[in-house]
Amino acid sequence: MYLLGDSIPASPPGLRFRELLTKAGILGIPGAHNGMAALQAKRAGFEALYLSGAAVSASMGLPDLGILTIEDMAFYIRQVSRASGLPVLVDGDTGYGEALNVMNMVRSFEDAGAGAVHLEDQILPKKCGHLSDKKIASRDDMAAKVAAAARARRHLYIVARTDAAASEGLDGAVERAKAYLAAGADAIFPEALTDEGMFREFARRIDAPLLANMTEFGRTPFFTKDQFRDMGYRMMIWPVSSLRVANKAQENLYQTIKAKGSTESLLPVMQTRAELYETIGYHEFESLDQSIARSIIP
Repeated sequence: MYLLGDSIPASPPGLRFRELLTKAGILGIPGAHNGMAALQAKRAGFEALYLSGAAVSASMGLPDLGILTIEDMAFYIRQVSRASGLPVLVDGDTGYGEALNVMNMVRSFEDAGAGAVHLEDQILPKKCGHLSDKKIASRDDMAAKVAAAARARRHLYIVARTDAAASEGLDGAVERAKAYLAAGADAIFPEALTDEGMFREFARRIDAPLLANMTEFGRTPFFTKDQFRDMGYRMMIWPVSSLRVANKAQENLYQTIKAKGSTESLLPVMQTRAELYETIGYHEFESLDQSIARSIIP
């Protein structure tokens, strides 16, 4: 609740993200596709959040094909970071262009409240990392983007993502990861690895914090947070899960209204008015302005 002075963190989100990674174990980072999801994740006890480009695209009714702009993402970063006060890891796609565009993205995301960003080594039009026939940038071109991001940042934690395992094998992905670390990346995100052996071997060969992606309906089998920790990973994301669940519930809602002309049968699965107001701190906001009478919930 960013309007409440005592809820505004004093240190930059990038520093707070780094501090979380000094703790033992693995940092679980759920996706939060809007401010409400961010509040709910925080109330569940999470300490950091992830903002997916695929989730933002889908929220706007668009495919995840590099259509979003920097300002589209910044709009959602402001929502998620202000609502929760938590450090947010943001999907930076391909950096929205070359080195100068990447630098502009880094500053824009920092200004919006991001704590970390990941860049990927695809070229436009990019795809979800778990789809086929991804087009990969050269290692040197991606390293230049990473270096530009490191130069532009004030506090942002930089994660370099490589999608090369599908086309260049694990050896190619490892060599790229090493080049990206040399260019200034803080951590590496090997995307779309397909079995436990690949995850373990990548972790054995890369001496840096690693991020694992546990997306549903993709190429990676289901692993738990503890399993990824045991494989050598320091961060784990569930990138689009909140959106998938919310979208399925909305689909059911509209089908029910169309069929029955009523929402009454869905009341048991709805968030009540009291639950909504508690989550968003409705009465706390009212108390900030004494001209607003405290609302009574029916």
